[in-house]
Amino acid sequence: MTFIRSTLFTLFLLVFTPIWSVLCILVFPFLNPENRYRFIGFWNKVVIQVLKHLCGIHFEIRGMENMQAALDQPVVVLSKHQSAYETIAYIALLPKQLCFVFKRELLWIPFFGWALALLKMIHINRASKETAALSVASQGRKRLSEGKWILMFPEGTRTPVGSHKPYRKGGARLASATGATVIPIAHNAGQFWPRNSFMKYPGTVIFSIGPAIASAGKSGDQLHQEVEGWIEAEMRKIDPSAY
Repeated sequence: MTFIRSTLFTLFLLVFTPIWSVLCILVFPFLNPENRYRFIGFWNKVVIQVLKHLCGIHFEIRGMENMQAALDQPVVVLSKHQSAYETIAYIALLPKQLCFVFKRELLWIPFFGWALALLKMIHINRASKETAALSVASQGRKRLSEGKWILMFPEGTRTPVGSHKPYRKGGARLASATGATVIPIAHNAGQFWPRNSFMKYPGTVIFSIGPAIASAGKSGDQLHQEVEGWIEAEMRKIDPSAY
């Protein structure tokens, strides 16, 4: 049944995503950036519900009060990265408009990438680390000044369940340079939608949102160590069997 449900979900995505992407392309010229974000977010909400009812993947959020308390602040969200699930869920579940930092190759994906290109996100060229860092710094400052939150995956790529890849420092350095608050997130989504996997397994994804970490008076390296330490310690609490 897991294979059948995973197949049905994939078929759903293959049909629904092009339809919604075309709708986005048609209506975006008439919408401001905030309403574009809300419009495309409907896709995320639908996909999360289909995963819930078709594949049995539920979610639980712990620590949302930590985000609610920071709604009026510039924030850099730094998250564990195990699955495609969290990249879909964050737009649907988090209370603030997010600006993702992602590799520019995603813009080349038919339909999905075309719609993504119309949003004010930060896309980088990973082939040039120096150029990518400068792009994140300059675009990140601008997006924070517009009231958006920056979301980054400091591991850089999806990692297998139970693994610990050294975190990159770009997000912590951006927060330090701009005075933004850092909010860390740990989760176990890879248990139910594994990295690069066709299969979707039933269960409950736990999102654990950590206390806000002030950047005032801290270097990027100090923030980096604090964030990595909190996320990896929390992973061992919410998914002890994997460690």
